[in-house]
Order: sequence, then structure tokens, then C-alpha cells
Amino acid sequence: MVQHTHLDTAFAALSDATRRGVLEQLGRSDASITELADRFHMTLTGMKKHVSVLEHAGFVTTQKIGRVRTCRLGLRRLEEEAAWIESYRQVWAARFDALDEVVEHLKRKEKTDG
Repeated sequence: MVQHTHLDTAFAALSDATRRGVLEQLGRSDASITELADRFHMTLTGMKKHVSVLEHAGFVTTQKIGRVRTCRLGLRRLEEEAAWIESYRQVWAARFDALDEVVEHLKRKEKTDG
């Protein structure tokens, strides 16, 4: 069995709508956990958990200055995930191309037979 621990971590982090929203928000500007919690109508504890998952995946970094923990986008990019998705896109494209060929063959056969 092939293991994709980085992919598993990334896709798990991205599977939640709130975490995707946090990434979108941080793409616009850095924000404190308090600001993110307010923006997403969550408790601080709930937002800390979301940020922790994103931080573990490398999508977010945090820095604590005094009592404020500021979040910003991390250095982790999605090249590995995009390559994995692209490989499956190619498989499906090839399957659909083969299906198109079968359909065209059947159409031609129908015209000649009937």
C-alpha cells in the first residue's frame, strides 16, 4: 500500500470549509486568532484547533507577541497535491477519450448498418 502522509495531512486540513475560509482570509491579510474567531463566529478554542491543523499541514504559521497570536499563510504550497490530482485527471481524461472512441465507432456502425 502506498502511503501519502503529506497528502493525507494536506487534504485533511483542506477538507473543512472553515479552514479553507481561514486560508482565504489569510491570503488577504494576516489576522489574530481572535479576529479569525470573530470572523467565523467561533469560540477561540475552536479557532485555535482549526489553526493548529492548518499549521501542522504547513499552510499557516503563527507568532505570539504578548497576548496576541498572529496567523499568516505558511510557506507550504500545493505542488504535491496538484501533481497527485493531475495524475488522476489524466487517467480520467484517457478513459473518457476511450469512451468517446467507442461511442463514435458505434455511431459509424449504426450508420452503415442501418
